This record gives sequence, structure tokens and C-alpha cells, in this order.
Amino acid sequence: MSHSLTILFFLRTSRTHPTTGEAPVYIRMTVANQRAEISAKRSVLLSKWEGGVGKVKGTKEDARTLNTYLETLRAKINTPFNQLLSGDEPVTAELLKNAFLNKVAPSKSIVEVLDYHNAQVAARVGTDYAPATLRRYRVGLKKVKMFMKHQSQRADMPLDQLNRRFITEFEHFLKTVEGIQHNTSMNYIKYLKKTVLLALSYEWLDKNPFVGIKHSIREVTREFLSTEELARIVKKPFSVRRLNEVRDIFVFSCYTGYAHAGVLKLTPDHILTGINGKKRIMTQRIKTETRSNVPLLPPALAILAKYAKDPECLANSRLLPVKGNQKMNAYLKEVADMCGITKPLTFHIARHTFATTVTLTNGVPIETVSSMLGHKNLRTTQIYTKVLEHEVGEDVDRLEECLANNQQSAEILRKLEA
Repeated sequence: MSHSLTILFFLRTSRTHPTTGEAPVYIRMTVANQRAEISAKRSVLLSKWEGGVGKVKGTKEDARTLNTYLETLRAKINTPFNQLLSGDEPVTAELLKNAFLNKVAPSKSIVEVLDYHNAQVAARVGTDYAPATLRRYRVGLKKVKMFMKHQSQRADMPLDQLNRRFITEFEHFLKTVEGIQHNTSMNYIKYLKKTVLLALSYEWLDKNPFVGIKHSIREVTREFLSTEELARIVKKPFSVRRLNEVRDIFVFSCYTGYAHAGVLKLTPDHILTGINGKKRIMTQRIKTETRSNVPLLPPALAILAKYAKDPECLANSRLLPVKGNQKMNAYLKEVADMCGITKPLTFHIARHTFATTVTLTNGVPIETVSSMLGHKNLRTTQIYTKVLEHEVGEDVDRLEECLANNQQSAEILRKLEA
């Protein structure tokens, strides 16, 4: 890394005094393409400033005095710079600025702040955060450590080195070296941004390196099962108990919209009787802090009845014998193969199937679906909105029939054909 120092004196014209016409003089220190700026505590008329060389025009005493003062500042900046060069830590513009102003350099490191953030989340798992969120943040910390090791052969770095370049190169590392897809990479970037905002709030960091950086999630096609595919799984006989169980739990989720973590936590206490006298499941989603109110459709009720006296369920006070997510998804691949399903069957596809095939495509209003899924924002539910090709055709057929039976539409058609 280059440790050359460039010092530039310039006018902050945006702060020109409206009466005197003078603008404050600032000092810009650049080290290894990083900048830090401080005030020179002097002001100059715009007409008297020679921007190309960063000094006051003329040879009069006031001009000579100010130029001498600026050169003195240059020498004072070079002194701590040379002292920093003799140390073990890489020299940054921010470190130089703090040294010149006799401030204590930031004591926090990148890993220290990330660890602090994760510890806060860990203490609130079960109230504000789900365990899966904490696991995702811990993986995010691991990725940041891997990036620093790859980029500079260091296990940690000072917090002020988490700058725009760090963010840009971290994203590049995730997508190239790690081979991570765009949306997953953006989740790691969002995690980094979250910790930066934490550092700013505690004044561990002077400025936000994310200013001006935009990261967006790309829309992806969410797989779901068609009515025919779902029926094929339901009707398929399995001789192995574990495949029967995973199939039943998957189908239960297809008719309730619960993800794996949600089904895993379901107990008999979650089943209530609604005002219409029918059974439903009431739960609280930790992720969105919203209640999920899901009516139990006949297929879901049939599955619950099947496991009502299951020893494993009774021993653990659970509605269904749910295994770990990784194991369930592995079994689902076997189910898919045996049912001739070519889609990459995972447990979360059941949630997509509930939102699309079971509810939206059967005319359930999107607001109702959003409530059942426990979404906080209707835009989240709109991701699941799918219109199947045959339904588009059926809708158009109904439209043509309506137009044909409408007198005004018939007159319009006769006029056009004349």
C-alpha cells in the first residue's frame, strides 16, 4: 500500500459569507486514495484565491502572512505523518487527521463492531429476532473476515478503513471469489450497513461510507407447485415412514403457508376456534412482529388428525413430527424424484404454493393472504402474485362472453365491421 501524502489547500465556496464575500480555507489530506478534511481557521476573498496552487494571490503583507501560515500548517501535518509511518499500523487519512488535531485515534476495529452487533442480536433471540437471523449474521461476520484475509492477509482492520472502497471490493469478493448470487451478496452488504449505522450512532465512526452507494435486490421467480403437482405428491404412496412424514408435513405447509421454522414451533395451544366455529392457527411471527391467523383447511385438519396420537408429537408437545430443515429438504428431494417433480423441491416452496396455487389463484383477496402469511407489508405478499396461463385464457373467454352479451359492445362491433 502506498503511504504518500498529498496536502491541498482549497476554499469551501459553499460556505462563502454573504456579506464579506470571504470563504473558509480548508485542508485536504490524501493518503492512499483516502481523504480527510479540516478547517485552516482562516477565510479569504474568492477573488484573491489562487486555486491552482492553493494560496493567496499577491505579494502584499496580508497575502504573505496567510501563505506563510498555510505552509506552517503543511509542516505541522507532515510531522505526525512521518511519526505514523514509523508505527505498525497502516497510515490512513483519518488517523493523520486525528493525530494532527491531537485526538485519540478510533479504538474500535471492524470485527469488534460486528461482534458487538451480533452479541446484541443474540441477547434478543426469541423476542425481537429469530435464531435463523442470528445464524445469518454470524455467517456475515465470517464472510467479512474471509474478505479481509483475502484482500490484505489480515484478520481485522481499524474501523475507519471500512470505507467506500472496502464495501465495493467486498461485494466483488462475494460474487467472484465466493461465487455468491447477487441477492445473497446484497444481504451480506445490508448486514455490513446495519453495523455501520450502529457504529455511527455510538460515534465510533465519523462518516457513513454507504452514502451514495445503492444496492438493490433483483426480482426472482419463486417456484411453486401447480394443482396437478400438489395432487401427485398427496396421492403418492410411500413405503418408508420418514418419507410419509415429510410428505405430510410439506402438504400441511402447502395448505397453511407455514415455513419450516413455523411448523416446528406449532403446539396444540396454537389451535383456536374462530367466531365461525372453525379451527384456525394463531401464531406470532418474530421476523415481522405480526400475528398470523390461518384457517385450517380440510387437508391440513386431516394431517393433524393423523398425528394427533403420534408418540413423538405427544412427547414434545408438537402438532407434527418435524425434523431439522436440512434433513427435511434432503428427504423432499427423494419425494420429488419419486413423484416425478422436476422443480427443486424445498420446504419453502410449500409457502409459495399456499400463497399462489391454494389461495391467490382461487380468488382469495391478497389482503387476506397477507394476513395469513403474517406479512407486515402488502408489497411482500405481491411477490407471490402469479397468474397461470390457462387462467388468463379463461378470464379472456369470460370477457369476450360478457362483451358479446352487452348491447352497446355489440353495436360497437357492428360499427367496426361495417
